Amino acid sequence: MPQGMSLKSEGFASNIYDPEDSFTLARFCRDAELPYSDVGDPVALQTFVAYGLEFQRRLVPDLDTAAISSIKCTDGGYRVMSETGEVIASKCVVIAAGISHFSHVPDALAGFPSEIVSHSSAHSNLSRFRDRFVAVVGAGASAVDVAALLHEQGAKVHLVARAPSIEFHEPSAEPRPIFQRMMAPRSGLGVGWRSKMCTDLPLLFRAMPERFRLRVVKRHLGPAPGWFMKDRVVGQFPVHVSTEIDNLTAKDGRIHLNVRERGQRRQIVVDHVIAATGYKPDVDRLTFIDEGLRRKISRVDRAPVLTSNFESSAPHLYFVGLAAANCFGPLARFAYGARFAAERVSRRLARVA
Repeated sequence: MPQGMSLKSEGFASNIYDPEDSFTLARFCRDAELPYSDVGDPVALQTFVAYGLEFQRRLVPDLDTAAISSIKCTDGGYRVMSETGEVIASKCVVIAAGISHFSHVPDALAGFPSEIVSHSSAHSNLSRFRDRFVAVVGAGASAVDVAALLHEQGAKVHLVARAPSIEFHEPSAEPRPIFQRMMAPRSGLGVGWRSKMCTDLPLLFRAMPERFRLRVVKRHLGPAPGWFMKDRVVGQFPVHVSTEIDNLTAKDGRIHLNVRERGQRRQIVVDHVIAATGYKPDVDRLTFIDEGLRRKISRVDRAPVLTSNFESSAPHLYFVGLAAANCFGPLARFAYGARFAAERVSRRLARVA
């Protein structure tokens, strides 16, 4: 996430999970004398990063940060090798790769060098785009936040979205009237019964027909920037909605986006394109998993098919996080889902041991 962004999730839903709930975001902010509210105040990126680092220091002090270069099958389980050359033999492996391998770029923008087109996840500092023309593609929080930050750092921004409008997330605060709480209960994924069922009944979600699950994962909690970004976007720079990108061409050092905006063909000429177009899990993009092992993993829409304990079709190989969303629903995409995943997986690992 670029510097200057804020989390869209509420404070109470942004805790990193530990079994005793001993070190919540609220406690960290209280100890560090930082502003905090369970609901209603966006959590600044720098606050969340500091919380995560302190969480690791206190609760996982022996963390090994060496990247994993390969995971291969052996007769007794798996052989895991790090980039430093260390080899670990294990009967069980849990893949908690997050989203970093799954950045998605639409076909119309794919295949271009990073000097022309980049994904929003490639940027932690946007200052290099000062005084340059940049097109940001997308309608969600990443796209809107990146566009606003670029504008505020002196870039000439165009926000380009297929959606007919930018649907900002509505602000919400507590206490709410009892009727509102009954009609739209609050959950870690937002307000409403659909989100509440996603957080409370992930095993029921897994039992639903595949077509239903894939549709819900794709559509529920779609693009919706935080309410606190609205004044930083509306009227500040050009926003092109109902706009489809036909193709991109590079000419005379500039990038020409050929688009159809509300059915009318036009060109948007910029110096760089940032695709803030989300993430799609794909087992084949986890290249640190040996190709032979990857072939053993059954999939649905490129993501692994998992048991109720997050185990894949490769025995004792588990996947959590975004890779598990097609099986367990939107809950798996968020930090709020870590409790459910950790408890299910750890109980299974204890039985295996």
